[in-house]
Amino acid sequence: MRVDVKSNQFDIPKSMKAWVLGDPDELSYVDKPVPVPGKAEVLVRIDAIAVCGTDLEVISHGPPAMIQGGLPFNKNWTPGHEYMGTVVKLGQGVDEFDIGDRVTVEIHAGCGHCKRCRQGMYTSCLNYGKNYQGNDKGHRANGFTTDGGFAEYAVNNINTLIHVPDNMSDEEATLVVTAGTAMYGLTELGGLVAGESVVITGPGPIGLMGVAVAKAMGAQPVVLTGTRDNRLKIGIELGADHVINVRNKDPVEEVKGLTGGIGADYVLECSGAKQSVNEALYMCSRGGRVCLAAFPSDEVPVDVKHIVTNNIYLYGIRGEGKSATHRAGAYMEQGVFDATKIHTHTFSLKEVPTALKYARERIEDAIKVVVKIR
Repeated sequence: MRVDVKSNQFDIPKSMKAWVLGDPDELSYVDKPVPVPGKAEVLVRIDAIAVCGTDLEVISHGPPAMIQGGLPFNKNWTPGHEYMGTVVKLGQGVDEFDIGDRVTVEIHAGCGHCKRCRQGMYTSCLNYGKNYQGNDKGHRANGFTTDGGFAEYAVNNINTLIHVPDNMSDEEATLVVTAGTAMYGLTELGGLVAGESVVITGPGPIGLMGVAVAKAMGAQPVVLTGTRDNRLKIGIELGADHVINVRNKDPVEEVKGLTGGIGADYVLECSGAKQSVNEALYMCSRGGRVCLAAFPSDEVPVDVKHIVTNNIYLYGIRGEGKSATHRAGAYMEQGVFDATKIHTHTFSLKEVPTALKYARERIEDAIKVVVKIR
């Protein structure tokens, strides 16, 4: 609930409840001091947070989290990064936001002065992880290199905040960063323009948001591949012109058939399956683009000869970069697509281990699991 912003204050406790990571997969529900915002930062009262597949990787294995220059285990560190909330305290010099503003967050605030940050590629900050005492270059990535959102409060740099309109639910606001990740791959790095054909492989959260964003950008046709018919159905609801169940049909042959034998202009690979990269390459047109958005669990073969012979552009994305979340949020605010279609389950802060279990094991076909804190 918002307060009268003219009062310019919330009752902020000295301590808060938070989950911290001990050994791999060992989470404890503890009391931690409420953090204090510094220059160009605000304190966010977290109202809701979505579970991301990368959270599961970090909690179980560590990378790409890096705390105090090493793995995150047993460092009193709080994971979680896809959160939204309410601004309750302003740091020095902050006038871009007001007390009481509803915001959702990007993950990364780069150092601001390395080569990549100056190019606007702050998710590729060359000082990643260098943000601890004695080696603080200014980089921040909440839930990866600093405390994240499985807690009641978090500090965020103003560059990571996106205003949330009053007509958007807390649950939907947690999905802005997911849509922003898809948009980063398709538009900022991929240069997608209206009329190009797009294939999205893997109907997970990023894949389904990729469908929505591609359609919103005017892609034609938009094709979604996967193994679960109910998820493919959601893809159709979000704008897919065609869906392919790869258990029943050869996706490469199907895509070639849908594109007059040429192949797709663009493939967004979100499945992480062992054969996924080569399948993406083979269904891509000559001179086309393949974006890798998934984290494969095993080594993946890549047909380099096919890439070179066909002048295919292959690249990966890290997170949501170049303020793509602001554009994705604008689409959602305007109702261009309904991101809530991928939200399947909700739990409380005390139930974070259960929420993680649902997401990891896809219990009841969980897609996007949200922890509602308030």
